[in-house]
Amino acid sequence: MTVVAVSGAGGRMGSLVAETVAGREDLELGALYDPENPGGEIAGVVVGDDPSPVAAADVVVEFTRPDVVMENLARWRALDVNAVVGTSGFDEARIAELGTVWGSGPPNVLVVPNFSIGAVVMMQLAERAAPYFDGAEIIEMHHEKKVDAPSGTAIATARRIGGDPPIHSVRLPGLVAHQVVLFGGTGETLTIRHDTTDRSAFMPGVVLAVRAVAGLDEPVSFGLEAVLSSEQG
Repeated sequence: MTVVAVSGAGGRMGSLVAETVAGREDLELGALYDPENPGGEIAGVVVGDDPSPVAAADVVVEFTRPDVVMENLARWRALDVNAVVGTSGFDEARIAELGTVWGSGPPNVLVVPNFSIGAVVMMQLAERAAPYFDGAEIIEMHHEKKVDAPSGTAIATARRIGGDPPIHSVRLPGLVAHQVVLFGGTGETLTIRHDTTDRSAFMPGVVLAVRAVAGLDEPVSFGLEAVLSSEQG
């Protein structure tokens, strides 16, 4: 039985992760941490503002904000807890910073720009198409309460495409998470699009990451691809 804590448990994604963990037979819901939204209860566990109970977990899932995520990850490393990170904002500089903050393992940390399996496939297709076109641009669209722009998925896609493609960000009510990658060449264009219509689409990827993070070969890993590859055998 893997004990899972959730950081940012008072938010929409954090609370959904907690509910998902509570419903899995091989996972046990542990501490719920959210200093900005304490006092709620999920599956009998109270959301608290004290980080110390996270030490009893095997894995902590981090769904907070870019301005607090590094402080939290330093805290989880000090508590010797594996971490799965869904918080956005991990560009090249922040990934390098995380390598310094986390150091060698165990425990391990896995940063995932997007837990949707469809989004991972989208990025793989974009990387494969990029060498055959003269230019590319990325349009990412999210709900109006998403605090960062561009999204972590768009940054990760641009990194995989190479050549520093422009990224356009849209924030509107009614959206969840959507991305379009446009390629252009002589006399033709290619459009690769992924749409998330419900946040439940992220939960299978979160569960895969939680189950796999402790067994990863590197102390600091990025992306869901390695987890998916291992699941496929």
